[in-house]
Amino acid sequence: MIALALYRHQSIAEVAAHLDLWLPDEINPDIAKSALTQARQRLGRAALAPLFATSASCWDERHQAGKAWRGLARYAVDGSRLRTSDSVENRSHFGGQAHCEGLVSSYPQVRLLILTALATHLVRDAVFGVYGKNEMLYAKDLLVGVPDRSLTVFDKGFFSASLLLQLQTTGERRHWLIPAKRSLVCKRSLAWERLDPNPGDYRVRMSVCAQARKADPNLPAFWEARAIETTNRHGKKPILLTSLMDAKAYRAREIVHQYEERWRIETSYREIKQDMLGSELTLRSATPQTVYQEIWGALLAYNLVRLEMAEVADEAQVSPTQLSFTTALHYLRHEWGWMAIEAPGKIPAHLLRLRNRLGDLLLQQKRGRLCPRAVKSRSQKYPTRFVKALK
Repeated sequence: MIALALYRHQSIAEVAAHLDLWLPDEINPDIAKSALTQARQRLGRAALAPLFATSASCWDERHQAGKAWRGLARYAVDGSRLRTSDSVENRSHFGGQAHCEGLVSSYPQVRLLILTALATHLVRDAVFGVYGKNEMLYAKDLLVGVPDRSLTVFDKGFFSASLLLQLQTTGERRHWLIPAKRSLVCKRSLAWERLDPNPGDYRVRMSVCAQARKADPNLPAFWEARAIETTNRHGKKPILLTSLMDAKAYRAREIVHQYEERWRIETSYREIKQDMLGSELTLRSATPQTVYQEIWGALLAYNLVRLEMAEVADEAQVSPTQLSFTTALHYLRHEWGWMAIEAPGKIPAHLLRLRNRLGDLLLQQKRGRLCPRAVKSRSQKYPTRFVKALK
């Protein structure tokens, strides 16, 4: 299942034969293709989910050493959608996007949220399921896996007193950072001791809406946060809200830098959808059980690539985000094919050869957004005929 995510354009039988993954006996040297499909059905998702949870936490903790900021491990939460095969079972279980005119999406859709480490882009945790469930509810399930002594960065769509206070009040030193909405109503507090006389760094007091308090009676009537006014490269002046109240321990400009790092984890979905899945946005599985299995396998495959990049970066004493995911993925696919026909004792030599190609993995410069965010038109499969209007 992990290999299927790395070799997207091959069937399960072709992947098993190419990588020599099946185990024939002496009496029956050949295995029928249907046996692989039946074995996948027997496996289900029960084995892959705990495998991902155990490996993800272990690999993340291993590579958090020396990468913390002010003693805090840094994470980001982001959401996306995946299309599934248009089967009756998938449509009934996952559902899809519905329009006010009564139209529904062409394919069933899965809603996916991931918790990603900013330092290595390893996926620490993930939750996904039916499309109709609100992202806020998925986020509350995801926050259970946030470790102590950490800073979690959110997009402004996740602004919720219930969500942020859940993170802040449980565990040890679990902080959050999020941009404020334009419609935010808050009261500025002038009694705010700062390290520097910065008028753009102050404390705010916000009220919790009655609807949230009705849903959760334990929420307070008011809550406080630290507000930091910033100016981005496009001239806009967003306000960042955070639970990091100590201005001496956490400088305002350093907090702004942490939010800038959050934008880079959005490439994780691009790397999964375009690089690993080859822009084939529709999953191959036809039943909900195998859809869950396929997604867990893809997340495991993604973490394996990111893990090798983190190991290479540690040896070269560079940041893992300075390495090219696309190049690393191509090299790993190539080396895995050779490992299938080589003796097991030669595997370390193949890994060493991969890591010696570090110069090809290094990016020339740290990439960033150069233009404002905008919804771009989707490329058409067929050429469009332009007709010049007559005046």
